[in-house]
Amino acid sequence: QVQLVESGGDLVQAGGSLRLSCLASGRILTINAMGWYRQVPGKQRELVATVTSGGTTNYADSVKGRFTISRDNTKNTVYLQMNSLQPDDTGVYYCNADLRVSATFRSVVYWGQGTQVTVSS
Repeated sequence: QVQLVESGGDLVQAGGSLRLSCLASGRILTINAMGWYRQVPGKQRELVATVTSGGTTNYADSVKGRFTISRDNTKNTVYLQMNSLQPDDTGVYYCNADLRVSATFRSVVYWGQGTQVTVSS
């Protein structure tokens, strides 16, 4: 059974920084892309950043230059370094991973349970 567990969410003042982590555990054969998304009440979940297994990254325009996504393939972990945080960054942050548990089956996207980030003005 595969689990993704996020950590690092907190309450921080505007201009501050946080580092989120997401560990994928269980019977995992390979992990393709990993990513971070966020959601606020009443709105759809939105992309924050993604990173491929080869290290290619993609960012939402709103976070470019402030957030950095990275991963440690030896630990099945993806990180999100968030700097210059703004109140609009407030939300529940979810990680996901497109992974394979077996050579027989195609890859499936798994999601974590989310971690709350609150930025006060």
